[in-house]
Amino acid sequence: MKTSARDWLRNAWSRLCSAFHRNGEARRTTRQETGEWGEDIAVRQLRKEGYAIAGRRVRPDARNDEIDIIARKDGYLVFVEVKTRKDERFGRPALAVDRRKRQALCRGASAFIRRAHYPSLTYRFDIIEVVGSRDSPDPPVVRHIEDAFRFPVGRIFAKRAAKS
Repeated sequence: MKTSARDWLRNAWSRLCSAFHRNGEARRTTRQETGEWGEDIAVRQLRKEGYAIAGRRVRPDARNDEIDIIARKDGYLVFVEVKTRKDERFGRPALAVDRRKRQALCRGASAFIRRAHYPSLTYRFDIIEVVGSRDSPDPPVVRHIEDAFRFPVGRIFAKRAAKS
């Protein structure tokens, strides 16, 4: 049965409205809760490895580009993407960091670096895979992939000349 544009719009509006409680606060989804749980696990792992956490869920600009974790260690400023999955039926979680996601992370990291006034550190992108679930009696499998990808070739962070 083919739905009319009016029915489609009514259904879309209904789904959008149901995403919010009556008081206007966004309802948390299971996917968001799983992601936050994975980020908590990743933060613990990074601290165990000697990283200092500089920020979580950072949105450095007006776009929707979000950096899950920003950490520092040994002269590196590390932008970490956390991918959490209950299992690996559909492949490793890091495979979800495709070209579009890498571009968004690079955009967000660039904005962060500009707003932080170009700290003299080496920048790196890591991915942390968390496989498991909060409800499982088994501990999650955590894999830290260091230097998973880099800024595109030719990316230059030139300081802007002061206006006179």
